[in-house]
Amino acid sequence: MTITQFATSVAVAALVASPAAAEVDLSGKTVEWVIPFSETGGSAKWANFFAPMLSEELPGNPTVVVKFMPGAGSTKGANWFQEQEYEDGTLLFGTSGSTQFPYLLDDPRVRYEYSDWVPVMASGTGGVAYINPKDGEKFDGSANALKDINFIYGSQGATRLDLVPLLAWQMLGMNVEPVFGIKGRGDGRLMFERGEATIDYQTSSSYLGASSDLVAQGKAVPMMTWGALDEEGNIVRDPTFPDIPTFKEVCEATEGCETSGDAWDAWKAFFVSGFPVQKIAFLPAGTPDEVAQTYADAFDAVRKRDDFATISAKEIGKYEIFVGPNAKKATEAGTTVSPQAKEYVKNWLQQAYGVSLK
Repeated sequence: MTITQFATSVAVAALVASPAAAEVDLSGKTVEWVIPFSETGGSAKWANFFAPMLSEELPGNPTVVVKFMPGAGSTKGANWFQEQEYEDGTLLFGTSGSTQFPYLLDDPRVRYEYSDWVPVMASGTGGVAYINPKDGEKFDGSANALKDINFIYGSQGATRLDLVPLLAWQMLGMNVEPVFGIKGRGDGRLMFERGEATIDYQTSSSYLGASSDLVAQGKAVPMMTWGALDEEGNIVRDPTFPDIPTFKEVCEATEGCETSGDAWDAWKAFFVSGFPVQKIAFLPAGTPDEVAQTYADAFDAVRKRDDFATISAKEIGKYEIFVGPNAKKATEAGTTVSPQAKEYVKNWLQQAYGVSLK
């Protein structure tokens, strides 16, 4: 099932109440939610946003502590989690698109298998690209006046979620030189703030938390979002940033950029895998059904809070939250791309950055 088909099925299906979970009590325990990135990025903000509410909804109200295990663009933490087994229901792991992409591209550093893990919550997100004020003066809704500028970008790696902006900028004819090796997108933002980078992108939660302040202070100019999907799978404006044009719009306005063909199909395929289902919370292999149901019910209670829509819009954006069986379906959709898109991206990575994944 593609993410588009999944999104459509969710839109038309009635919600079915899950059966009550068997008695699970986490009183006096500490749940460790491990994030395989640094504490400065969007995944950190995502987990820290949910953690206190999850604590309130889990039986026994355990303390939920977010811990960070950055390295190798998140594959270090994911490989570690692959080796973990269920013990007492106090280990949670959070992934991002930067964890999904190496898996999708058959990166040799990947020693983890998504189907071994137990997804209990999945959420979508968006992303915003922005540039420095000097070059921002030349941005007119197209990249036509930006093609003779040499931009610097702090990147986690070309096989990570960063491939979405890197491929987009190349399709626009822009010269963007990535500096690889940062441990989280928040580190890329810090490079931008220090003037070491002149272009950046952040996922919605991180943009809302810090980058939007740069825009408000006149230190950054928003260029585009990656957009969102409607029920037919078309790219439309991101509901969290309705006043910012999408990459599709900027591409259509830019000479030489096409929203059809092999490059566009590959970009869209990886955008779909990386953003509409971008962040996923997992329990380790071997987790009993009643424990998984307990976590799914807790996340369900969080998303049904009266104040959730208001506070989530400000902190992580206006995106779907999937729990339980729907989280599993979303995970399957978000970890699948066509062979054609995979082959195109592998060839592009080899040609653009000398990265061989064949």
